Amino acid sequence: MLKIDRRLIAHFDWPLLVCALLLISCGVVTVLSATHVPGHLVSGLLLRQVMWAALGLIAIVAALSFDYHWLERYAYLLYAVAVAMLVLVALLGASGGGARRWIAMGPASLQPSEFVKLALVIALARHLHRRIGERPLLLRSVFVSAGLLATPALLILRQPDLGTVVVLGLSTAALLLVSGLRLRLVLVLAAVLVPTVPHVWNHLKPYQQRRVVSFINPNADPLGAGYHVIQSKIAIGSGMLAGKGYLHGTQNRLNFLPEQHTDFIFSVFAEEWGFLGGCVLVAMYTALLLRCFIVASRARDSFGVLLAFGLTAMIFCQVLVNIGMATGSLPVVGITLPFFSYGGSSLLASMLAVGLMMNISMRRFTF
Repeated sequence: MLKIDRRLIAHFDWPLLVCALLLISCGVVTVLSATHVPGHLVSGLLLRQVMWAALGLIAIVAALSFDYHWLERYAYLLYAVAVAMLVLVALLGASGGGARRWIAMGPASLQPSEFVKLALVIALARHLHRRIGERPLLLRSVFVSAGLLATPALLILRQPDLGTVVVLGLSTAALLLVSGLRLRLVLVLAAVLVPTVPHVWNHLKPYQQRRVVSFINPNADPLGAGYHVIQSKIAIGSGMLAGKGYLHGTQNRLNFLPEQHTDFIFSVFAEEWGFLGGCVLVAMYTALLLRCFIVASRARDSFGVLLAFGLTAMIFCQVLVNIGMATGSLPVVGITLPFFSYGGSSLLASMLAVGLMMNISMRRFTF
C-alpha cells in the first residue's frame, strides 16, 4: 500500500507543488517581517514556521504514498478520530486569547479544528459519491451531510472559532451543490433556517456580535470591535501602488495592526508590496486553485472528483474569508490565510490537502 511505482512518479503534479511552495515561501518571508524585532535576525515564531513547513513536506510525501481510495474505506473512522480530538480539546485543551482550541504537545501545540476540515471533506465525499447519481439529490442525503457538519461545528463553536465553522459550512454547501442539490431545495432550506438566525445570534459570544455589527459600521466603535478592520484598511491603503518596501510597513512596525502574523498577514504584505504585490499574491492563489480545479475535473471516479473539489472549496473559502476580512468586505471572524499565515496546524493541514490533491492527480492514470 505504501509503494509508489514509476508510473506515478512520471505523472507527478509539479505545477500544483510549485504553486504551493511559492505561497509558502512568500508566507515565511512575510512572517519574518510581521514578527521582526530590530536587532534580532530571526524570531522564534519564524523558526517554528520553517519547522512546520518542513513537516508539511514530509506530510505531502506521506499523502502520496498510498492510493487515495484507501480514504474511502476509512473515511468515517478518520472523521470519528477528528471529532474525538475536538472533544479532547473541550476537556483538556490549552487556552489562549480567550479561546480553548489547542492540544499541548510539549513545546508545540496542535489545533484539531484545522484537521477537522480535511476529515469532514473526506467523510462527505465518501457519503455523497455513492449518491451522486441521484437526480435530484435526495433530501435524506442532505440531512446526513448536515449531520456530519453539525457535530464538529457545534464543538468548534464552543471553543469559540466562528471562522472555521464558516469554512466548514461553505465547503459542505459547495459539495452538496456539485453533487446535485437543486436550487429549489436550497431556497426551501434557506427559508427553514432563516427563523433560526435570532437563536444563533443569541448564542454568539458578545465580542463576535460586536464584530458583526462593526462590519456594517466600523467607525461606530473605532477603538473596540472596529479597530481591527480600520487598522487593516489603513495598512492596505498606505501601501498604495508599489508598497512601502520590505520591513518598512509602519502599521506593522509600530504594532498598530492586530494579529499581524496570523489573521491579518495579508495587510502586512499589502502594506509592504502595495496594490501590485497584492494582485500578484491573489494571482498566485488563483493559479493554485485553477490547478486544483483541473485535478478535480480530471479525476477518474466520483469519489476522487468530490474529494478534490471539496479540498479545493475548503482552500478557496478560507482565502476568500481571510482576504475579505482584511479588506473589510466580510466580518472579522478570525481565520488564517492558507499556506501564508503563521500557524503550524493550519500550514500542515493545507499541505496535507495539497498532497491529497497530487495523489488524485497522479493516480488518474492507473485506471
